[in-house]
Amino acid sequence: MNILVIAMSLFIFLEISNVLLLYFQPGSKKGNGLGVFTAWEKSKQDPEVHNLLRYMAYWVAGTKVIFIGLILVIIFTGSDQTQLATVGVLILTILSFFWRLFPLIRQLDREHQIEPQGYSKTLGIIISIFLMVFVVAFVVSLI
Repeated sequence: MNILVIAMSLFIFLEISNVLLLYFQPGSKKGNGLGVFTAWEKSKQDPEVHNLLRYMAYWVAGTKVIFIGLILVIIFTGSDQTQLATVGVLILTILSFFWRLFPLIRQLDREHQIEPQGYSKTLGIIISIFLMVFVVAFVVSLI
């Protein structure tokens, strides 16, 4: 098992845990559950808004299932070159978190719309660590 497969497998494990959380406990305050947003509880007072949030959580979970499936196919059938390209694409696409999502969640955190306070920083660190793992695996595979 090469370092790229190990890195992608760790990512799959993380994503499977996120999928399970979003499908079965979308209001959780663990992982990437929506319960960290104070608006989650407020949305329960308006069924239309709450159903929209639930729909979006399930949509994100479903999209993650697609990515998990594609990465599994690449792990089991892809050449070394395909696996290297996949990790390169994962690096680029995960970086997009810092373009739109991170500024927004940091703003929500500053405005006390996230519990626990400081969650945006924790999330940013976790995603940065995953990026570093992918970058290290990518560079080591090139060498």
